Formats: sequence, structure tokens, C-alpha cells
Amino acid sequence: MAKILYAEDEMKYRRLIELFLRGEGHDVMTAPNGQELLDLYSKHPDTDMIILDVMMPVLDGLETLKIIRTYSSVPILMLTALGQVQDEVTGLKIGADDYISKPFSNEKLIARVTALLRRNKIKELKRLEDGNLAFSDPNYTVTYGSLSIVLTQKEYHLFKVLVLNKNQVMERDSLLDKVWGYAYEGDPRTLDTHIKSLRNKLGKMAKQIVTVRGKGYYYRSEL
Repeated sequence: MAKILYAEDEMKYRRLIELFLRGEGHDVMTAPNGQELLDLYSKHPDTDMIILDVMMPVLDGLETLKIIRTYSSVPILMLTALGQVQDEVTGLKIGADDYISKPFSNEKLIARVTALLRRNKIKELKRLEDGNLAFSDPNYTVTYGSLSIVLTQKEYHLFKVLVLNKNQVMERDSLLDKVWGYAYEGDPRTLDTHIKSLRNKLGKMAKQIVTVRGKGYYYRSEL
């Protein structure tokens, strides 16, 4: 099961696709425009995939895609009108992972969604390879050899982002965006608090989370 956010301004179409995706076992949340989808995403940074219709009021699909790509690599499927080749080209250039032209069959949509989720999972697993370290998303558990560590949701996603970007310094604002959402307006020191808590739980792995004064943090790979 994947957590999917779907933005579509046509209510009947939105409800139909939502019901079909739910029927496939996915957890689906919808929005009538790009701005409301961004608000949803800020509250659910653990989203597995986003589906964006191109033509929407308030904030269209392409502008929404452009904003999301400033802070997230979440898989994004664009829905374009039949024959709108330029929208498809533009979407792919600014970061869409795939597109599908309306009208389309439910079977075709599910095939694209399944393929995107599978590709992203393989990509993440490859990037997460680091000795004996393994992640278990459903229960926010990190396994290191024979040691199993249960983290809070935010600690888990923070650690996962650091490992996915291993050996690269992650600036504080970037980490806040990726874990707490782009619209986070709370105390930025919450990041330091979570890093401290994470280090306490990770034991001998704690030394692999390195502080870069004045910038942020990075995960130092064993490899």
C-alpha cells in the first residue's frame, strides 16, 4: 500500500480515481488545486507518490510540480489533456517522472502508478545500501546487524533523508523542508532536538551523523 496525494479540479473525476486507487489498496488524499495539495503534502511528508492534473485553478499542475521539486524528489505522475505535447515535455523537463494523457483507462493508470512506485522503491533501496543498515517503513524501525531500533515517525524520516543523501551536507532548511514540509513555520531548533534524540537512540551509529557548523548535517557512510 502506498500513500498517494492526488490533485484534480473536476470533482467527479477526482472521486472516481480516488475510489479506484483505494480499491487497489492505496491510501489516497485529494485536493481540488495545486495550492491545497502543497498544504496536504506539508502535513504528510512521508507521501509515496503525487498525481497532478495540469489544468487546475489557483495553482496549476506545472507550477505545483516546480515548487515540489525545489525540496522533494517524491515520484510525480502528471495528467495531461489529449494532444498537449508541450505540457508533457515541460513537465518532464522540470521534474515529472511520468505522464498520462486523458482520457485513460483505469487499468492504464494503475499500471503507471505501480511502475513508478516500483522504480522508486528500487532506487531508494540502492541508495540506502550501507553495510548492515536496513529500514522498515511500516513501524519506523531501523535495523543495524542484529540491533533493532524503533524511532518516532519524524526521527525515522530524518534519518532516512540523511542516509539517502549520504556523504552530502544537508542544509538545515532543506532538512526542515523534506521532513516537516515546505510550509513549516515552527521553531527551527526542533531539528537540533530531533538530531540529538536520534543520536541517543542510534548508539554506535550516532557518530555517523556529522554536524557541519553553520550549515547542517550529513550521514557519513561506512562504505
